[in-house]
Amino acid sequence: MDPEKWFAQYDEKLQAAAASANKAEQALREVGGSATSKDGEVTVRVTASGALSDLVLRPGARDFEPEHLARVILETSRQAQRDAGQQVVDVMTKFVGEGDALEQVKQHLPQGYTGDDRDKPIDPTARREKRTDEEYFDSPPEVIKEY
Repeated sequence: MDPEKWFAQYDEKLQAAAASANKAEQALREVGGSATSKDGEVTVRVTASGALSDLVLRPGARDFEPEHLARVILETSRQAQRDAGQQVVDVMTKFVGEGDALEQVKQHLPQGYTGDDRDKPIDPTARREKRTDEEYFDSPPEVIKEY
């Protein structure tokens, strides 16, 4: 094969790979996940990396105990991260296809993605304190055990 022809073909392949990488990078910049809590009081938006980009608390969230509100925000954030993770997987599947590269991407998503069978949300009310303030302070939970 003529060396000049070989270099021209190689250069075309490099340019095509660079163009594909640029398209993937642009598509990933547009990725973002969002989720709203079951009660509709908390909405979270995250970037492709899972970083929080927006948090909306509706008026009903004022009635939540601080611990409960924290759990709802965290669970809703996880759902938004999984939504973003699914979008990342979709973009990367389009550009790299199935294989080791895609598996590496999947393994490094902060909360997985919606297709990995880990979609069982945590019940934010599961550990909610049911006692009144008086009952709580009369008999607080044991935080430090003495042995």
